Amino acid sequence: MAEARTDEEPADLTAAESRMWEAFRTGSVCDLSARAADRDDPHAEYVWGPERSVRARVVARLLLHGPPPVPGRVASLKLRGVRISGRLELSGGAVAPYVELQSCRFDSEIQLSEARFGTLRMVNCAIPRLEASRLHTEGDLHLPRCRVARGIRLTDAQIGTDLLISQAVVQRDSKGRAIAADGMSVAQDFQGELLETYGEVSLRGAKVGVSMNLRGARLGNPYGRFALNAPQLTVERTLYLTSIALDYAAYGGSSTPPYGLGPTPTRGRLAQHFECRGGLRLDDGRFGDAIDFYGARFVLTPEQEISLRRIQTPEFRFVGERPQEGRVVVSGAKVVKLVDTSTSWPGPGGLSIEGFVYENLAPRGHFPLSRRLEWVEAATPEYSPEPYERLAAVLRASGEDQDAREVLLAKQRRRRATLPPAPKAWGYLQDWTVVYGYRPGRAALWMAVLWAAGALLFSQLDPPAIKEDEHPQWSAALYALDLLLPVIDLGQQGQWKLEGGWQWGAAGLVIMGWILATTVAAGASRLLRRG
Repeated sequence: MAEARTDEEPADLTAAESRMWEAFRTGSVCDLSARAADRDDPHAEYVWGPERSVRARVVARLLLHGPPPVPGRVASLKLRGVRISGRLELSGGAVAPYVELQSCRFDSEIQLSEARFGTLRMVNCAIPRLEASRLHTEGDLHLPRCRVARGIRLTDAQIGTDLLISQAVVQRDSKGRAIAADGMSVAQDFQGELLETYGEVSLRGAKVGVSMNLRGARLGNPYGRFALNAPQLTVERTLYLTSIALDYAAYGGSSTPPYGLGPTPTRGRLAQHFECRGGLRLDDGRFGDAIDFYGARFVLTPEQEISLRRIQTPEFRFVGERPQEGRVVVSGAKVVKLVDTSTSWPGPGGLSIEGFVYENLAPRGHFPLSRRLEWVEAATPEYSPEPYERLAAVLRASGEDQDAREVLLAKQRRRRATLPPAPKAWGYLQDWTVVYGYRPGRAALWMAVLWAAGALLFSQLDPPAIKEDEHPQWSAALYALDLLLPVIDLGQQGQWKLEGGWQWGAAGLVIMGWILATTVAAGASRLLRRG
């Protein structure tokens, strides 16, 4: 049975708790700060005495069974510069009043598992641990500039509007996780600009209703494989893992969003990189507008990855710094527009794009075709035709037919290196003669050269006819052309009697004609198949 509300103040309250009790009834701020910066910092070592301390059980009584408000006022708990002693236990409870704690210090962990709140704001607080699995809020959950010593747990939490943890510093728990929020649902924005974590941030299966911003965040996990582990993450708009513009004049300690934070920086503006020291996994994620890596910096070990397997998004902006170690894996990903730079991708052995589907290329800066081919080659230590064919298809769709042919030619040359000696020799012959059919003008040039050589050779000959009474007029040029064309009959071949070396010369032209025709046919059929 719920404890009844009463207007009477408990007799055992301390002076600080009595001030908090009365402030709660009027909805005003209970400010116990010393008005000195060195003494009011909740993260400093300065000891806060009993004059600034309230017991956690008294705070819990106010939130769960507090007195009614003074007529004409709204009851709410607003604390500033207060030390909460003991463990704040609200698990399973329903908290109706608005809660805002600024620059407060908790002696023990906060237990909010399966609790229900309207809006909960804790700004610049020192918290040993926040245990809030299956927490439900109708409004916001704000934790900006808080420092949490042993991790935050928000597994399966449901945040009614925004989750704000910007500029927070979160250390790891006993399992190596700084933030454990698997299955969490945020109805609107997830704001984590300039967040610092020292353990795994786990967001497996989490859902964000609008955008997720980690601009300028520094995620580090030297104790495990991943710094950000978020497979099957769903963000309805954009995931920002980007630099952030710093505007120090705006850092005024405001208690309302956006807490002095700026947007993604423009050129020449002071900025802080998004930095990930450890693996990043977004496998099977869904992002409604884009994933943005502008200015992102990754520090990986050789065994760690930026894993983006099977992600789906209209726009993928991979325009951060090139990882020096580790791998970038986008195998099976599906994007509409790929925005990248030639310096953002790792070199050979550090990239995998097998099954990566993209429809448009929008490179930033100088990204010539030769560098794009190096990108494909770096991603395929063993020959695979699919990345070359995907790139060629995208180039052809954008009207760059010549570049598309160059890509397919590079594919044939790469394939040739994997063939046994006989097919490899045939490949070299096709490359030397007609460039695998991708440069048809060379076939005409070879035909002209051979025809001229044959005509010059046979111009020195006046052979006898096989049939004295039935033969055309001798023409060295027509005879050479008739020998070169393997299908068309010009009425010259078979009409004249050749002997000795002339027979070998004629046979050579016939063989060269067949080789040229065969290579042209092979190239033409290849072009038709790809077209």
